Amino acid sequence: MSSPPDRGAPAVGTPADRLERLWPSAGVWLGALVTAGFCGVVALPFGPVPGLVTAVAALGLMAAALLRAAAAVGVRGGEFVARRAHVPLDVVGEVTVLDAAGMRAAHGPGLDARAFLCLRGWVRTGLRLDLLDPADPTPYWLVSARRPGRLLEAVQEHRRAG
Repeated sequence: MSSPPDRGAPAVGTPADRLERLWPSAGVWLGALVTAGFCGVVALPFGPVPGLVTAVAALGLMAAALLRAAAAVGVRGGEFVARRAHVPLDVVGEVTVLDAAGMRAAHGPGLDARAFLCLRGWVRTGLRLDLLDPADPTPYWLVSARRPGRLLEAVQEHRRAG
């Protein structure tokens, strides 16, 4: 596991780290709110207080789960990180930006079962990072990203600097 990022300014000539947090979309939050409401309705036969308590508890649990699912992806300290996983950029080969259709094909019929996945259903675009390490059985990473072009630029910056 890599160390936490340095919060100071990068040294001159050192490319800046670029991470993006994959927060749930507004539609996902609305769905959690509606689901919590339904949970409260189910408990209404026991009275209004149990119904309200059930709805609030359900919303709290779903919010905690959604916040925990908000993965950080990007470039940090010469590595590409996706949640807790990290791979050095020197073993990353071709990096491909995937639009919504490309992501759908990549994690559908085009998926290799050995690939590393960091996908979030509320993010439709992403990156495919091919790995060059022959000792690693993982052929590539497939990672959701809202701004995959910016993450590709960060990988290229680190390569030019290194």
